[in-house]
Amino acid sequence: MPDGDARDLSGAAAVAGLGITEVGKVYGQTSAQLAADAVLRAVADAGLRIADIDGLLTSNGITGGGSFLLADTLGLRDLRLNVTLSAAGATASAAVQYGALAVATGMCNAVVYVHADAPLAAPGASASAAYAFAPSSPLEGLRGVARSNRLHGANPLYALATRRHMERYGTTTEHLGAIAVAQRAWASRSPLATMRDPITLADHQASRWIAEPLRLLDCCLVSNGGIAFVITSAERARDLAQPPVYVWGWGQGHPGYSMERGCEFGLVSGAGMSGAAAMGMAGIKPADVDVCELYDCYTFTVLITLEDYGFCAKGDGGPFAASGALGPGGSLPTNTGGGQLSGYYLWGVTPLSEAVIQARGQGGERQAPARDMVLVSGNGGVLDYHGTIVLSPHPK
Repeated sequence: MPDGDARDLSGAAAVAGLGITEVGKVYGQTSAQLAADAVLRAVADAGLRIADIDGLLTSNGITGGGSFLLADTLGLRDLRLNVTLSAAGATASAAVQYGALAVATGMCNAVVYVHADAPLAAPGASASAAYAFAPSSPLEGLRGVARSNRLHGANPLYALATRRHMERYGTTTEHLGAIAVAQRAWASRSPLATMRDPITLADHQASRWIAEPLRLLDCCLVSNGGIAFVITSAERARDLAQPPVYVWGWGQGHPGYSMERGCEFGLVSGAGMSGAAAMGMAGIKPADVDVCELYDCYTFTVLITLEDYGFCAKGDGGPFAASGALGPGGSLPTNTGGGQLSGYYLWGVTPLSEAVIQARGQGGERQAPARDMVLVSGNGGVLDYHGTIVLSPHPK
């Protein structure tokens, strides 16, 4: 990270409002309607009016419903910032970074970031967009070979990444199961979670294969809903309705895997780069982190992210998870709302929303015992795109 610049902005912005619609198997609303609802909830949560918002950041999601045109729906006028962002599951982390930059530099007074999606169709309706959706990457080079052999979509590619890690480091399916079990234990304490019934390692091992070595309980949910955040200056946030959640650090990391022999696909993710940048900006080390809210499209994503952030040595993610460190009572509470595996799946806003709840101390039965430093990750593509945010209830 370049000297000076980013560190000078550490703690200059804060998340002041959080709006969460009903999430999960929620039918009858478009993603645009869910987005508008989430924004109004977030603005009210902060104790502001919609007229106080002068910046809007949106993300497309699976169904492509997020758009800068949301400003018209909300009646927002004279915006200084109105942009639709897309970095897949890393979009939320990037949006916090850009929103924080906008308010810290005086470009905006209050920025709203919103993500909403409605890929699930009601029972009996036609197939949902979630299952029709496919990335539009070009059929060129090695990616073209993979696609022509029907190796396409997230499940088989993450299965390849997982298998490579297993072959190199001895990671097992039981290690992955420990992550699923820990997150379900957290979900059982969360009223927002879709899947709240506790599971055991035996339940994980009995769940059907999706793409070997990934089982059903290794894979995230598909959910409808919307979540929005109000970002403003640290000084202004202190006078608003909710406890401020200060943005201490941010970073991005995009390895751009070549998928050729010798690349680190499945062994290293962009978390190493983005985590070092975010923690460096915040002036902390992994040992200072109290709570992790990690992007968990699959259990393996959690495992490799923990390694790349430095919470354990490379190759030790499996034993670390199996030690019980991640669940209630563990040394590193992780995905305390159940994450995207058991809570709800709304791209990177799932871990971000839970991080704000934890930093505020509003987690109720699932509140982590310490919350001075909360680390949030976003992951997009197949470990291709990564973002990291460090949040704290304390001013810098």
